Amino acid sequence: MPTPRPGAGSERAASVKHLAGASREARKVAGARRNPSVVGYDETVPAWLRTTAGWSWRLLMVVAAVALIFFATAQVQLVFVAVFLALVITSVLRPVTDFYARVMPRGLATGLAILSALLFIAGLLTYVITSVAGQWEKLAGEFSDGIDQILDFLENGPLPVSITADDVNEWIENGRQWLTEHGGDIASQAAASAGSVFEAFAAIALAIFCTVFFLARGKDMWTWFLNQLPSRSRDTWKIAGGAGWYTFSGYARGTVIIALTDGILAGVFLAILGVPLAAPLAVLVFIGAFIPIIGAPLAMIIAAVVALAADGFVTALIVTIGIALIGQFEGHVLQPLVMGKQVSLHPVVVAIAVTAGTLLAGILGAVVSVPLVAVAWSVFSKLRHKDPPMDDEIPTAREIALSDTLPPASSRDGD
Repeated sequence: MPTPRPGAGSERAASVKHLAGASREARKVAGARRNPSVVGYDETVPAWLRTTAGWSWRLLMVVAAVALIFFATAQVQLVFVAVFLALVITSVLRPVTDFYARVMPRGLATGLAILSALLFIAGLLTYVITSVAGQWEKLAGEFSDGIDQILDFLENGPLPVSITADDVNEWIENGRQWLTEHGGDIASQAAASAGSVFEAFAAIALAIFCTVFFLARGKDMWTWFLNQLPSRSRDTWKIAGGAGWYTFSGYARGTVIIALTDGILAGVFLAILGVPLAAPLAVLVFIGAFIPIIGAPLAMIIAAVVALAADGFVTALIVTIGIALIGQFEGHVLQPLVMGKQVSLHPVVVAIAVTAGTLLAGILGAVVSVPLVAVAWSVFSKLRHKDPPMDDEIPTAREIALSDTLPPASSRDGD
């Protein structure tokens, strides 16, 4: 048996003591260096390449999981829409249900809250329909006069391009001919739309059904789900679920309050200007507020076109400026006041999320993208362990290039 080298025991003890506080990866690499026969370690591979490879396969797994979730959701899109709508309605009606539950049983309070919401929607639709019926004939005449004014401006105005009435008649004739040639395709699309209408009613019915149970027994359902998990995982799921629901409910309630405020302000503003169909246009602004970034501008354009056709260019310009000011009031006052820190997403993140959601799932993606991203970020922020923040004074790239010595590691990482 070979004689141990003097001091080898103390060196080994110091090595073990040094690795005791190291990470699992560091201990694995150190063990592989002492035993080169370990599979998976090669000293010829640079450390940065090994680190990049490790993060790469992890990112690929995350991307694959997200893609699988999107694929599975697309297969049951109707169910996803119904559950999402049920969660939105639940978040809005839960305070009302809790208020009613103070003086009556929970089940009766749930039914009364849903009935109150249905009566509110029915009253809103009745008001809109009555307004349209009362002003439709007047609007038709004013719209015709407005079209004539627009054509006169295009034909005799200062624009370099002149459009005559004959050109408009030619366009109308081309459109009529196109409708005649593609009548069969339009009929088939209309038949397909009938199925979409049926699916929409089915989704609404499922959403109302789920809402009843979410409002009446939502807490018990969540407790039952937690009890099905291993005891070591329940606290994590409880924290993640609480953070996600806090953010989602805050976003849903805040969006409804902001949309309702925008609709009321737009309706009052259009009514003061005497714009026809002020009530339907206010409802359109209310609906557009649910689609971030693009919904409100589209509603503004439609309101401005109606004002232009009915009352002329000056009124349309005033409407455009007024609704733009309402949008600024929403972004700088209502959003921070109503939502606060519940949805702390940067505007750039919101824009990217809405664009990506629109490309993936159209209008539905534009509506659900922001709350989903907000919930994901809220859960991640709640579960992660943050490192201490960096120093405020970080050298620029030019300062680093001109300096003779390397900056501290934290500054290099931050720059």
